[in-house]
Amino acid sequence: MTKKDRSRVFRDAQADFHSAHGVPDTPQTRAPSYKLAFADNDFLCRDELRPVRLQLELLKPQLLMDEYGIHSTVVLMGGSRIPRPEHKQSARTQTLAELSHYYDEAREFSRLMTLRSLENGDHENVICTGGGPGVMEAGNRGAHEAGGVSIGFNIVLPHEQAPNDFVTPDLCFNFHYFAIRKMHFLMRANAICIFPGGFGTLDEMFESLTLIQTNRMRRIPFLMFGHEFWNRIINWDALADAGTISDEDLDLFRFVETAAEAVDIIDNWNYDQDPVKG
Repeated sequence: MTKKDRSRVFRDAQADFHSAHGVPDTPQTRAPSYKLAFADNDFLCRDELRPVRLQLELLKPQLLMDEYGIHSTVVLMGGSRIPRPEHKQSARTQTLAELSHYYDEAREFSRLMTLRSLENGDHENVICTGGGPGVMEAGNRGAHEAGGVSIGFNIVLPHEQAPNDFVTPDLCFNFHYFAIRKMHFLMRANAICIFPGGFGTLDEMFESLTLIQTNRMRRIPFLMFGHEFWNRIINWDALADAGTISDEDLDLFRFVETAAEAVDIIDNWNYDQDPVKG
């Protein structure tokens, strides 16, 4: 018996969960009302239980990453449709084919950062992605090739979405709520790297920038891979000229093109600057 077992006062819920399967088969025990609340999926999925599901979805990855010893992460966000360079001929557009080299940059960046993480015990600056294909796969793949672990935060979508083969199985999570998934992306982040992508990438990028801009999150390296891509789809200067953002807000992020450039910025970042106040 472990020290934890000796200190337990009440019966283990796990034991009750399993013992419930040995009761007599009667109309009473078959009734939905008889099921233990925490073992009743129909009950847990009721609309009224949404606050509980939100809490559980925040808590489960938190506990498991704490138990695994994950202290900090480096987050990669980017398009699921960006192909591997060897598959660029099958890309749906010429632009996606041209962007395929960022797959290799994401892969190399993750490899280099994971090598640094391994030197520090594999608990700091662990690569974290959305767990899917494209840039996400490249990030997890680079970490895997370096011999380290990486995190995948998958999301249930109307069309089938499955984890890529390079996510560390014990750190592969699945979410229903986008909001809770985005919280987990940022809660341990020591750096954020944004690669070319679509609506999902833009959503994650702007929400992260807003948290830093409004001082709800400390300033960390915020690296945008692909100067030409991002300046073509977003007129950053127009936002500042219009006064909807301040000129200094344009300093919250940096454009980079290569993995080596991004690693150098992170290696030389002063994490004591701009602490969150209040």
